[in-house]
Amino acid sequence: MLRQEIDALWARREELGPESKAEADLVREAIALLDSGQARVAEVAADGSVSVNEWLKRAVLLFFKVSAVEVTELGPFEYADRLPLKRGFKAAGVRVVPGASARWGSFIGRGAVLMPSYVNIGAYVGEGTMVDTWATVGSCAQVGSDVHLAGGVGIGGVLEPPQAAPVIIGDKALIGSRCMITQGARVGTGSVLGEGCILNPSIPVIDAETGRELGRGTVPPWCVGVGATRQREFPGGTFGLACVLVVRRLEEGHRHTKAQLEDVLREHGAGL
Repeated sequence: MLRQEIDALWARREELGPESKAEADLVREAIALLDSGQARVAEVAADGSVSVNEWLKRAVLLFFKVSAVEVTELGPFEYADRLPLKRGFKAAGVRVVPGASARWGSFIGRGAVLMPSYVNIGAYVGEGTMVDTWATVGSCAQVGSDVHLAGGVGIGGVLEPPQAAPVIIGDKALIGSRCMITQGARVGTGSVLGEGCILNPSIPVIDAETGRELGRGTVPPWCVGVGATRQREFPGGTFGLACVLVVRRLEEGHRHTKAQLEDVLREHGAGL
């Protein structure tokens, strides 16, 4: 029933505003499902396909429409925003270091740690995941359990169009410093990306052993990838375009120590 009500509101969204109190209550009911983890914007099926719950993304967009800008004061800081911040971290078993913030409507799993970082509405962060300093998890991004997003990682968000799939990071993945993963790109379970990788649906992922392109915008499970370039000919000369190079296959289900992974990455001029 709630889904149908949200879809009906979406059909007349141009009529809505902060004064739409009854409609706002319905929207908040949907956002509360995201906030508690009872529902997710996107889910991965057993065959690896991604199913997007468009009505929940519509609810997020409607939340902006029906919310007024309010001022929040925290110590010497002042914020003016339409959406409230997430609360109740201690009861949820989440460690939040000063300087970190998450919008209400994002889910943070038990045992997760938020260093000074940011998690946007609709995002899902699994249990035991570390969101390190100055990392960002964009709107509706889906990050698995026991993941480490290293310092400065940018996990891109997507709200429109509602059917667009978000970035998905599999369980036990390790994303190195300053990586940028955007536009619905995917990193498989247990995979590692060295620092500075750029991954989006146009970036080829290449097997270093064979030179074969494994796909675009998707790093397979249990791989170690580093940022690289491949040469392309243009009228103006030969230029290197970004790619992700898979330099090692990991034993499935076995997560190496960071020291071991650092050794692997250093062989290829990268780190975490």
